[in-house]
Amino acid sequence: MGVKTGFLVYADGDVPALLRDAGTADLAPTAGMMRLLYPGWEMEESAGSTLWDGVYPPEGTAYAASWPGVEVIGDQRVMIDFPSQLPEHLVAAGAGRRIVLHAMHSVVDWLAFAVWEDGRLVRSLSLSPDSGIIENIGEPLPFELPYWAGDRPADVIPWPDEDEEPYSLPFHPLELGEDALRALCGFVLEGLPEPDDIDTDSIRLHGFRVRDPHGPDPAEREAALQRAVEGMSPPRIFSLGPDGSLIERDAL
Repeated sequence: MGVKTGFLVYADGDVPALLRDAGTADLAPTAGMMRLLYPGWEMEESAGSTLWDGVYPPEGTAYAASWPGVEVIGDQRVMIDFPSQLPEHLVAAGAGRRIVLHAMHSVVDWLAFAVWEDGRLVRSLSLSPDSGIIENIGEPLPFELPYWAGDRPADVIPWPDEDEEPYSLPFHPLELGEDALRALCGFVLEGLPEPDDIDTDSIRLHGFRVRDPHGPDPAEREAALQRAVEGMSPPRIFSLGPDGSLIERDAL
């Protein structure tokens, strides 16, 4: 799996049903929504995306769309370990509505999702094999039950090393993450689509460059990252030997 997500949905009802009826999102209401969710931030319009790619925008970019009854905002900033700590103004913006947060990072097998109803958190789950269960609030939702019951065990083959520990979670977070996507939002990013899944390529999102004027300067942060990369040792490349052990290529 190679999926990453970081997005919020605000909806007046069932998210999948509302997204299925979504047409072209007008820029004006979308920009108005962005100003509400990013008060005082510097913002400029940029190239847009689709719902397929827009659920994980580049850093510093947000993809968004506002339709009657439903709004979508993709932004890496909502990828937080504790969904219950979503900034208060983002929760307040969903008063009287349903809010869905979905965040997933395939590199570390991390998943977090949460659901609010009229400002009240009803379910939050965040977990990864390295950190275990980070947050678990509320009763599991129906699509989760087979995982907690042991019916969807993690199908992970350990690295060929006699000291390798078995997978530390009873199920794979990314598999649960895809089921959460379908149940809460009506689509998946990996796996076989079902007939009534939303066509995410057909849903366009507007793009915005957004920056907190009180946050770190992007140029300074990029320069610091470049200095860190330049200070790294040359990469080491390994291959698998006949017995399954790792052999450094330079030593071959």
